[in-house]
Formats: sequence, structure tokens, C-alpha cells
Amino acid sequence: MSPYGSDRSPRRPMRRKLLQALTAGVVLATATGCSYTWKDFPRLGMPTPVTEEAPRILSLWQGSWAAALVTGILVWGLIVWSVIFHRRSRTKIEVPAQTRYNMPIEALYTVVPLIIVSVLFYFTARDESKLLALSKPTHTINVIGFQWSWGFNYVEDVDGDPATPKAGAVPKELASIPDRFTKDFPAGAEGVYQKGVPGDRNPQTGNPGPTLVLPKGEKVRFILSSNDVIHSFWVVPFLFKQDVIPGHTNVFEVTPSQNGTFMGKCAELCGVDHSRMLFNVKVVSPEEYRAYLKDLAEKGQTGYLPAGIKQTDPARNAEVNKL
Repeated sequence: MSPYGSDRSPRRPMRRKLLQALTAGVVLATATGCSYTWKDFPRLGMPTPVTEEAPRILSLWQGSWAAALVTGILVWGLIVWSVIFHRRSRTKIEVPAQTRYNMPIEALYTVVPLIIVSVLFYFTARDESKLLALSKPTHTINVIGFQWSWGFNYVEDVDGDPATPKAGAVPKELASIPDRFTKDFPAGAEGVYQKGVPGDRNPQTGNPGPTLVLPKGEKVRFILSSNDVIHSFWVVPFLFKQDVIPGHTNVFEVTPSQNGTFMGKCAELCGVDHSRMLFNVKVVSPEEYRAYLKDLAEKGQTGYLPAGIKQTDPARNAEVNKL
């Protein structure tokens, strides 16, 4: 008797196993998102944006998922169609007609991926140019990565006197920053700083790492520099991160749009205590921000931390800002 007519058909255990596997997959996929609500679903795993620039990144993320889903549905549909309509017959065992080449399909397989990659490239390049464009910022903060914490130089005129320090003079601690960025420093920026250690804690949340304070609704330029190895400055709800590279200065700007305290971390494996390079970002009102700067000055944290490794002038100004 044919095994296909028997009650012990090998197909039935296979179907049961397939059903069990699909059930387990559904359970795993849904269980991992238990902490999220349906309101969070449109973000597709991204946190709530807290800057004016972050929604552009979220839109790019959502668009990439939509493109991937459409492509997936097409591929899955073709697979299911082939399985159903081109499966081997139970009674006919001869090999079906073989086709070596099909030029229209070969061309389709080549053109469609090129179109998909070109569209994704266009939107990525468009949004990247917008996100990295520089303007005249209201505030400038030099973020310094070092093993194993962070330092924050607030390049601000804290005392309100544009004559102190000497107008146009760049402090020696900031000498490694290229001229195209120092020319935008505010007049009289004597500055204050905050230097962290891994054991620091945010007093409000208890989260580890030092706290970077930002004003809500005002554009902030971040100048990133490293004193040792490559780090990466990542504020999670900014939906954006950028490498902190010794001998190379990266810059970006954001405008915080939501009050609160948010987690940040180093996103580049930088050594044995990489996991301890955590920090916090606290967004407050502009009035609270200015009061915080004065509080740092009263604590004696005036001036600046050394910003990056020493460089010759040609190396420091080798790159031309094209943004």
C-alpha cells in the first residue's frame, strides 16, 4: 500500500510540527513587545522623538519598513504561488520541463533590486544632508569622549560680559577644534564644564553617568572630540548618533522639543569598560539652563576641559565644511 494512503502518512506529523512552529513564532513575536501599546506600534520599535529633527529619522525608518514589507509580500506571494501551483503531483513522477534561461525574468531580477536600492539611497542621502546641515546655533557644547566617561564643555558667555575673556581668542583647551567651528563661538565665552566618571548618578532618576543639560526649543550645536580612542555619542530618543574620533571633529545640531531626562550611551566598542560609558541628557527650560550654567560657575567649574588630541594647524583645518 502506498504510504500516502496510510493513516500514518508522513505529511501529517510534518503539518503538526509546522503548526507548532508557527504558533511558537507568533508567541515569541508578540511576547517581546508586551511593554509596548498599540499607540507605540507606528514607531516600529523606535523611542518617542524628543527633538525637532528626530521625526525625519523616524519617517525614514518607517518608509524603509514599508518598502521591506511590500518586497516581502511580493516574494512570499511568489513562494506560496509556486508551492501551490507547481508542487509535484502524487501520481506523476516525471521531471517537469526545464527552462534554462528566461530573459524577461532575468532582467526583472536585475532591474527591481536596482530600483529599490536607488530609492532608498535617494531618501537616505536627502535626509542625511538635512540632518547634518549647519546653521547659526544658539548654543555650542563640546562633547568629549574618554575612557571611561564623558566631559561637556559649555561654550557660553556665562557672566554676560562679551569682553571676558579676550574677544576672538580661542582657549588653549579648545585649540584642537577646527577654525570653521570656533568662529561661531559666542563673544565672551569663558565657559563652564562638567566632567563625569562612570560612578556618577542622575539625582532625579538614579540613572548612571554624568548629566548633560540642554535648553528646550533652542538649537544646540554639538562638537564631538575624543582624547583617546573612537567613541560614539548616542542619545537614544534623539534617534541619532555620531562617532567621536580622535584627530577628527564631527558636528551636528538639534533642537530639543520635550522636557525630561533621557538615556545616552557610547555606541562604539571602545575598550574593557565600554559598557560603563553611560550618560544622561536633561532637557529644561532656557531659564533653568542658564541657572545651571551659573551654578557650575559658582562651583568653580569654569573654563574648559582639554578637547581632543593635539594636532598641527594643517591637520586641524584640513577638511572643508561643505554643509
